[in-house]
Amino acid sequence: MKPEYLPLFPLSAHLLPGGRMALRIFEPRYVRMVKDSCANNTGFVLCMLNANGDKTSNEHIYPIGTYAQVVDFDLLDDGLLGIRVAGLYAVEVRNIRTEADGLRVGECRALEPWTCDITPEQLAPMDQRLKEIFDRYDELAAMYDNPAFDDPIWVIHRWLELLPVDAKQKQHFLVQKDCRKLLNYLTALVQ
Repeated sequence: MKPEYLPLFPLSAHLLPGGRMALRIFEPRYVRMVKDSCANNTGFVLCMLNANGDKTSNEHIYPIGTYAQVVDFDLLDDGLLGIRVAGLYAVEVRNIRTEADGLRVGECRALEPWTCDITPEQLAPMDQRLKEIFDRYDELAAMYDNPAFDDPIWVIHRWLELLPVDAKQKQHFLVQKDCRKLLNYLTALVQ
């Protein structure tokens, strides 16, 4: 896929391919982004914030993000727009510019999907612990029609989203694309 300029939605949380997330949209620039995405049946890129990056030069956005599309929306009780997004694929973000209303757009290139030679047996007990979290938190489980607890990459990505690991560490693993190293790291944290 050749690079294209896409709207960016920087967050302290992160969404990875195969993930789902609920968002409250209130800033005019992001309301415009969601309206454009829905009207054109396109998406936008959820990016992690770099707390040490300079905001004026757009270095506060880490380079690996996830292209996401709106799968549902609703007007919330507080009058804000609530959306649910699905992460489709990872992208590398470069050449970020800021539009007049403050919306950032970046040149985004799709990254190859992860491949992983970890068997479901090697994934244990990470898969079971993730099932327990889904069982305990209904709002999380409700986001997914078909959770893929037997897919090592899906399980690893959900753990990386859920664990309170800083964005710099998450980006480190995303750049490496080494599911064994990430699995070892996550297993040590979860156990």
